[in-house]
Amino acid sequence: MKRESSAKSVCVFCGSSRAVDPRYFALANEVGALIAKRSLRLVYGGASVGMMGAVADAALGAGGSVLGVIPRSLDQRELTHKGLTELGVVDTMYQRKEWMFRESDAFVALPGGFGTLDELFEALTERQIGLHEKRVVLVEVGGFWEGLRAWVERAVREKFVPDNVANALEVVDGVAGLEAWLDAWTL
Repeated sequence: MKRESSAKSVCVFCGSSRAVDPRYFALANEVGALIAKRSLRLVYGGASVGMMGAVADAALGAGGSVLGVIPRSLDQRELTHKGLTELGVVDTMYQRKEWMFRESDAFVALPGGFGTLDELFEALTERQIGLHEKRVVLVEVGGFWEGLRAWVERAVREKFVPDNVANALEVVDGVAGLEAWLDAWTL
């Protein structure tokens, strides 16, 4: 018997580039569908492009609820997803993160660029200083996160990052790993 996740909303950080390897788009599609299948609300950055658009489209296509939060500057460049369940338009990237973090019970990072890392590190930093105890997970595909994981290990060895914070950054292998992670997350 599958256990219900304690999460109500899962925030997904991922790339908005249209030019990435198709396997990353496939991952985004599977993750969006999985979140909807679990009756969880997807919270994400509100864009219609790249993996961001794919994860939202997949969640919506599977009957899920999606909250997107996008800065006005990106909205004005017509990058906003128009079919979301709920959309928030904010003035700054900081306000975007603040809203997404407030509305989320867990954070899932898929491959991405600087924006993805910014959001991931903010979630981890807020956990480190005690602002939340929400779970943070990297979804590994094709070794994408290997370099970051090596950096975290070194930062722990060099005493920049406490063990308990480094251990809070969980890593799963693909969608099957994320599904098992959700299964283990009980009420």
